Amino acid sequence: MHVLILGGTAEARRLAELVTAGPYGRVTTSLAGRVAAPRTPPGELRVGGFGGPGGLAAWLRDHAVDAVVDATHPFAATITGNAAEAAALTGVPLLVLRRPGWRATEGDRWYETGSLAGAAALLPSLGRRVFLTTGRGGLAAFAGDTGDLWFLVRSVDPPEPPHPARMEALLDRGPFTLDGERELLRRHRIDVLVTKDSGGAATAPKLTAARESGLPVVVVRRPPVPDGVPVAATADAALGWLTR
Repeated sequence: MHVLILGGTAEARRLAELVTAGPYGRVTTSLAGRVAAPRTPPGELRVGGFGGPGGLAAWLRDHAVDAVVDATHPFAATITGNAAEAAALTGVPLLVLRRPGWRATEGDRWYETGSLAGAAALLPSLGRRVFLTTGRGGLAAFAGDTGDLWFLVRSVDPPEPPHPARMEALLDRGPFTLDGERELLRRHRIDVLVTKDSGGAATAPKLTAARESGLPVVVVRRPPVPDGVPVAATADAALGWLTR
């Protein structure tokens, strides 16, 4: 069996480990190439886009792919949509591997929105010193007239314009600790947090630290998975789908 994993997440790396460790065949992980120094998974690796759903469909045929697992970031909606179209064009089975989203608990002050632009619109009424953890790709939504807002932007690679005028960049990669997040909020005098609903444990401590401090949290809801595409929550569940 030749499995194509659309990767870039911890779940994608774990699935590649499981497939390569067993009698399942070949695995190729495809990375978008947006991170300068990605964590390399086992198996074969390709980097870069496919050229839309038609290009991906051609790649699946040319490389005799038997199954595709989309284990990209929960907000990589374009890639997921392209994968669904390519699977329909070729008849290659597709699974979406998505870690469960976060859920508010007692004490949380969450403000949910459907977009980064919606998050930017909420900020002036919630705070002045913003911890922005949505990645470097969507900073343009916060680059307009933000008044006297100041942003601490955390990302793996340096952010590029357009981005907020009053900003400090913090280059770091998870997993993060609760003590570290508590200290970060204190040191930078953060009074509002902005995050995407990425799910998972690696970056969840910031939510606990915000809850403890009584800070408002703006949560951008994740896009839906295309209709009719099966979803697995863990790499082990995805492996079970592959074996079936």
